Amino acid sequence: MNRDLTKGRISSSLILFALPMMAGNLMQQFYNIADTLIVGRVLGRDALAAVGSAYTLMTFLTSIFLGLSMGAGTLFSIYQGRKDQKALKTSITHACTLILTVTLIFSVLVYAAMDPILIFLRIPDEVWAGIRQYLLVVFAGIAGISLYNFFACLLRAVGNSVTPLVFLAISALLNIGLDLLFVAGWHWGIAGAGIATVFAQYVSGIGIWIYTAVKCPELAPSWRGEHFNKNIFGEILNLSSMTCAQQSVMNFGILMVQGLVNSFGAVVMAAFAAAVKIDTFAYLPVQDFGNAYSTFVAQNYGAGEKERIKRGTRQAFLLSILFCLVISAVVFVFAEPLMRIFVSRSEVEVIAAGVRYLRIEGACYCGIGCLFLFYGYYRAIKRAEMSVVLTVISLGMRVVLAYVLSARIGEIGIWMAIPIGWGLADLTGLAGMKMMGKTEGKK
Repeated sequence: MNRDLTKGRISSSLILFALPMMAGNLMQQFYNIADTLIVGRVLGRDALAAVGSAYTLMTFLTSIFLGLSMGAGTLFSIYQGRKDQKALKTSITHACTLILTVTLIFSVLVYAAMDPILIFLRIPDEVWAGIRQYLLVVFAGIAGISLYNFFACLLRAVGNSVTPLVFLAISALLNIGLDLLFVAGWHWGIAGAGIATVFAQYVSGIGIWIYTAVKCPELAPSWRGEHFNKNIFGEILNLSSMTCAQQSVMNFGILMVQGLVNSFGAVVMAAFAAAVKIDTFAYLPVQDFGNAYSTFVAQNYGAGEKERIKRGTRQAFLLSILFCLVISAVVFVFAEPLMRIFVSRSEVEVIAAGVRYLRIEGACYCGIGCLFLFYGYYRAIKRAEMSVVLTVISLGMRVVLAYVLSARIGEIGIWMAIPIGWGLADLTGLAGMKMMGKTEGKK
């Protein structure tokens, strides 16, 4: 089931490896899609706004654990490419210890800082109680999220992108069923949606852990007879911390934008909550393709296949741009019907605000598609700090321009700032790649 990305045709290998990742992430989005759809239809606008804001916050928190796991996964892929099984086993155990420790610390901190977080997000009074109730429940699922992300990144690092899909498919269907039961059937309100999500998260996290221990014991963390390796731990800490910083900066910037969106009231909040779900589905495939490309680069980097990396990079960018052009056209044309999937027809203002967002930001998906590839490339060649730089440029400009433009032209200024940030980061990433190519050519 493991795919060796150092051999065979590049484009077909990348696509076949990426497809289960795309399907898996689409399943993961059903966690939040189910909450949004059922909460919006059954509980109304204020509950939808609360769940939307909570989604942005949880995405930020999840990014910390995802970043740690992705950084460690890069090292796993490099060792896999080198065929160094001893170093791979040691790195897995060290990384698991680090990530579980961070998870425990954050699980305590988020509960302790609940109210300050809500104040920072500028939550309006009418949705304060709802979002607080929802967060009290979903914060309990942080450990489940962390477990799934670690073992999913581990399996993908060695070329297995199918197994994570299976566990997410099961948990996503479970989440949707429990949402319908708890919210629409038993009328547990917004807390019911949170309980359904948390339960499903633990099913995927614990399930994939057990699968790895039983089916792939050579990949399961083991502390018996394992000695601390300073060099390997240092590499894990460097890659994981940089990737974590990149993911956290990216989602912290989004969190700041969410705070600005919240200041425009419940209508814009609800529109943003629904439109972001559409957005996520639209460019999720290129995000996963970027992660697949990163695994490809890391395995070939470990194997010393520089020419194969160059060919793969050209093909990856071409495929990503072509897909983004198609999906941008689809979102632009069908913006209003897509909004009506999540919002009742009677919410005319919410639908109109969401359509404006999708037709401004959604026309520029090529920018984010290329940016995901740059992130993956720099992470795979152990230059994860460059991914942080690109993220700071992308999100920094987005936040600054969002605040400046929205003060003059309203919420449309927030939407316009997003693709501008993507474009500036892409130019920086391309310049860095060319400079590295010239440096290698002189050696």
